[in-house]
Amino acid sequence: MSQPNQPHQPDPNARTLLFTLTGADRPGVTTTIFEALSLPGVEVLDVEQVVVRGHLSLAVLVTVGGQEHKAVGRAQRAATSLNLQLDVVPGKGDNAPRRDNRLVVTILGNPVLPEAVAAITGRLAKDGANIDRVRRISRYPVTTLELDVSGGDPETLRRELSLEAAAHSVDVAVSPAGLARRGRRLVVMDVDSTLIRDEVIELLAAHAGRAQEVAAITERAMAGEIDFAESLHERVACLKGLPESVLDDVRAAVRLTPGARTLCRTLLRLGFTLGVVSGGFVEVVAPLAEELGIAHVAGNRLEVRDGVLTGRVLGPVVDRAGKAEALRRFAASESLSLSRTVAIGDGANDLDMLAAAGLGIAFNAKPLVRAQADTSVSVPYLDAVLYLLGIPRAEVEEADLADAVS
Repeated sequence: MSQPNQPHQPDPNARTLLFTLTGADRPGVTTTIFEALSLPGVEVLDVEQVVVRGHLSLAVLVTVGGQEHKAVGRAQRAATSLNLQLDVVPGKGDNAPRRDNRLVVTILGNPVLPEAVAAITGRLAKDGANIDRVRRISRYPVTTLELDVSGGDPETLRRELSLEAAAHSVDVAVSPAGLARRGRRLVVMDVDSTLIRDEVIELLAAHAGRAQEVAAITERAMAGEIDFAESLHERVACLKGLPESVLDDVRAAVRLTPGARTLCRTLLRLGFTLGVVSGGFVEVVAPLAEELGIAHVAGNRLEVRDGVLTGRVLGPVVDRAGKAEALRRFAASESLSLSRTVAIGDGANDLDMLAAAGLGIAFNAKPLVRAQADTSVSVPYLDAVLYLLGIPRAEVEEADLADAVS
């Protein structure tokens, strides 16, 4: 009985050559260099190619197979014919060791300045991490750079890069590479000042003429200065006597955060499941969630009697602990581990949820929240979260265009 072919393993001590070509790009460059290297015993180990504003950088790592001088000569003639600069570096084996302990470091800002990149990459080098690849995944409305990094400790890098990010007014995320960034996820968002620009209870309070009073209480609760449940009961009491019809008025007045529709639409295309948890009220949140394709909703309910708000809530308050519990419940219903969840929020009552999720993102949050979340987004565009998940802007726009054409 014949045996299946065994995978070919390159000799880790075999001599190798790294060819790097740079210059003006044109069709046929890649074909020409690989045709030149088509010699007995020469095997391709690695290839990296990038074109920026028509300038090509192509790196090819091959085994030599006893053909070193011939391979170099043929590559040099190919480069000359293409009017490209060629550098050749000899070595041994593949570059597998630099792939150990792989991470993705994402830099997001508006703008991203050279000194910010220098500070972050300098910190990576100081901590013994190597940058294997860099690419830009968005230019508008924010600039996002994604760095493939190896050899760094994720917790150390999160802590130290957050200091550099704060000093240079950018956001930095450190995430595991590989399969951890792929596959279906559950993304759960706070509503007030995250999915929407408003605080629903303040819109309701405006109808009672008590908006400033309620806003002051909300601010203290979001900063963690007072207990959320206590603050909610105090604020809802201000709504006593309002007609139930004001809920329709508030639903019509709610403004989505810029990028919210794009975020939801793109994540749904990718097969993600969405949820919202709110310290606000399901009477307003649920219709909005249905419109955006959000499957899971948790929030507080207002008591209504004879068509009038009583100034009380029904059932247990969805507070800081309640939001984390909702995240766990949503994940269990989708048969997803917590490591496959992403939570987004801005206030102190989101902290437990952000901590429980596989990735906790503070969105335009208070300093207390930014300090404790895995990463933060400090630009007013909710779809910037896509870039932290490794989804390029160009792919989002291509999908939108394809849908529009179809």
